[in-house]
Amino acid sequence: MGSALLQGWHAAGFGVAQFMVNEPAPSEALAAAVAVVNPTAEQIEQSPPDIIVLAIKPQMADSVLPSLLPAVRPSTVVISLLAGQPIERLSALLGGHDVIVRTMPNTPAAIGLGMTALIASDGVSAAQKQDAGHLMQAVGETIWLDSEKQMDAVTAISGSGPAYVFYLAETMMAAGISLGLSEQVALQLARQTIAGAATMMAQPDTSPSQLRRNVTSPNGTTEAALDVLMAETGGLGTLMRQATQAAAQRNRDLAHSDKDKNKDED
Repeated sequence: MGSALLQGWHAAGFGVAQFMVNEPAPSEALAAAVAVVNPTAEQIEQSPPDIIVLAIKPQMADSVLPSLLPAVRPSTVVISLLAGQPIERLSALLGGHDVIVRTMPNTPAAIGLGMTALIASDGVSAAQKQDAGHLMQAVGETIWLDSEKQMDAVTAISGSGPAYVFYLAETMMAAGISLGLSEQVALQLARQTIAGAATMMAQPDTSPSQLRRNVTSPNGTTEAALDVLMAETGGLGTLMRQATQAAAQRNRDLAHSDKDKNKDED
């Protein structure tokens, strides 16, 4: 996710000189995309960051966040991309620092079409909130949440959502092949159909349900397919609810995974 955001920020006009990165094994592409890789204490002291973006695995929070304390100033805005890690826990790992914006972006940020939900801690000023929002708006749309509890649902819908769409394309492609199409033709049909439908949904004053009704003729081919997909038992609606509930639960579980691990080790 961090690489996707960095790619999106560069495409939006942010310069290489604006970024430093801590990465134990940086790729050549990553090293070329930032001004400094693994800055020294002296470099951080000379040029302390205004914003720190946490783009690590949630399970690494306990070990990584305390190591960032030398770079954290009272005014430093810490933007977290960590799934399942609440602001309260992030603050504790950062020595009580309370200028934290928790976010949940998704990978289309790499092409400027991301969706990011944000929630700020009490210590974030209006100007800092605006700066964080501006950074994420550079790679797509943003929405500020009313409650941190909503992050579980956001993660399940938009954070993990691109994978659902990619899998939908996979299944459409496989279905096309089973109906006699070549792999190349089936892929092109599935890919462009999803891309086109998504663009239609992005138009003002449209809703998915209305668009679905517009393309569904009575007793037609689409209705025949939707009768299967919309079945009360085993239909797509049921599966999607089950899938997103599993994702939301996993997001909640991540907040306790390190604690449980430490308990097991004890």
